[in-house]
Amino acid sequence: MGKYDPRVDAYIAKSQEFSRPILEHLRVLVHKACPEVEETVKWGFPHFDYKGMMCSMASFKQHCAFSFWKASLMKDKKLVENARSESSMGHLGRITSLKDLPKDKILISYIKEAKKLNDEDVKLPPRKSIQSKKEIAVPDYFIRALKKKRSAIKNFGDFSPSHKKEYIEWITEAKTEETRSKRISTAVDWIAGGKPRNWKYMEK
Repeated sequence: MGKYDPRVDAYIAKSQEFSRPILEHLRVLVHKACPEVEETVKWGFPHFDYKGMMCSMASFKQHCAFSFWKASLMKDKKLVENARSESSMGHLGRITSLKDLPKDKILISYIKEAKKLNDEDVKLPPRKSIQSKKEIAVPDYFIRALKKKRSAIKNFGDFSPSHKKEYIEWITEAKTEETRSKRISTAVDWIAGGKPRNWKYMEK
């Protein structure tokens, strides 16, 4: 049997009213498609684990998102494209009502495919380092600040390119040295806690 996490109940209860039936429905389908799934909360929003991370859901001010950990390896082209975009809309696109979700049969097939990937221990390609030339450059002064907190530098390395970019742009766009220093200090604390730049706009 799967494992339910009361923190997920709390997350849904505190979410925007429009999002609650969406989150509840997604939760039911995940457990239906993968009875052995275990719920948890990572980075402030619900995750569903099965032999490792499998999928997740999140509620924002005006939409919900649902994502698969290995979406880039799945068969549906739209899932792959959305995985590459690294957007906050998730792999199913912007969800504002139950009507925006794929039919249950299709969504269950996605979840079962994600389950199969974990059953077969299929690995994602290794992530590029934070200093990858193809990613936005990380200023040396920001790296030095992150390294002062072990959890901060580790979490930043685990962040998606889009989450890294949000922090870097926020810091580099500061108009004064004082503002930049304050933003760096705040960023290090948030990152150490595993929070993305726009975590305040997510429902807890």
